[in-house]
Amino acid sequence: MSLFGKKKEEKEEEKPEETETEEQSDAIQTYIMEPSLQETHDLMHAVLGEVEQVVMGKRPVLDLCAVGILAGGNILFEDNPGLAKTLLSTTFSETLGINFKRVQFTPDLLPADITGIYIWNQKDLKFQFRKGPLFCNLLLADEINRAPPKTQAALLEAMQEHQVTIEGDTHKLPEPFVVLATQNPIESEGTYPLPDAQLDRFMMKLSVGYPGRPIERAILIKRKQRGKDDHDLKAITSPEKLLEMQQSLEKVQIDDSIIEYIVEIIHRTREDPRVKVGSSPRGAQSLFKLSRALAVLNGRDYVIPDDIKRLCIYTLRHRMILKPEPRIKGVKTEEIISQILEEVEVPTTQGQLED
Repeated sequence: MSLFGKKKEEKEEEKPEETETEEQSDAIQTYIMEPSLQETHDLMHAVLGEVEQVVMGKRPVLDLCAVGILAGGNILFEDNPGLAKTLLSTTFSETLGINFKRVQFTPDLLPADITGIYIWNQKDLKFQFRKGPLFCNLLLADEINRAPPKTQAALLEAMQEHQVTIEGDTHKLPEPFVVLATQNPIESEGTYPLPDAQLDRFMMKLSVGYPGRPIERAILIKRKQRGKDDHDLKAITSPEKLLEMQQSLEKVQIDDSIIEYIVEIIHRTREDPRVKVGSSPRGAQSLFKLSRALAVLNGRDYVIPDDIKRLCIYTLRHRMILKPEPRIKGVKTEEIISQILEEVEVPTTQGQLED
């Protein structure tokens, strides 16, 4: 009896430990974000759920695209034709409920074809500004490297300052404003490589890639069941709501140690002996903005080092120019960035998390 009694006592002593563990677990599960950030998180996940019904099997790319839109940045897609880049852009615009325009860039495209032009109004006897397709919330610049440098240059002011200057008059673009651009990496005839100044204005450079066999099969089966090419989508947000979501990111906490981490990575890209030109300060700004958007998408109102690690390659690889010798040897900027991430000491944000 005493033996059984002893075991019973041991079991009773163990109960408080189990209860404490459950309480700790409940505390973790009841983590509450700042209300506006929670709304941003919920709305963007609803948007992604809708987009994923159309662009199937590409959730990592969709997440990054959503992060770029939340951060208010421009995105460059470098990929082969027919991989749903245009479909991705139109689907995001429809589910976000924002104004969408598409421009097919060609060698004979003039700056006025995208920015707009002044025309003579015979009735009012004065010149009137007719807006070009640039005046929208989301612009798809399809095959952007096919346009001549003069037309590409017309986008620089719009992509950075969200305005265009024509005949000395400055016209503000509607907010929010995001450019999604595509270029074909395999066909170089009749193309004009994007200047470094323009590449630097893209927050991220992404690639969609080919779908696997199961996904491609599912795409065809869904098309058969749908009975039409078009997709039925519903608008989750609006231009005003998306602008509020972008502004809510200012409430995301980012520790000073994370900022030091970003600065160290950026400076390592400039100091590497294989690199001719490293990342610009705009690259650091992009990492800062994108990391806050990624944190919210992941259900946090604070940035952690893993956010920076995940974004580095997509944010910095198009901002680095290699020296001739490593480039001839086939060294990729992605390899250098990965090496830098391995060498730079990762900060601890334990104090911030406890607060």
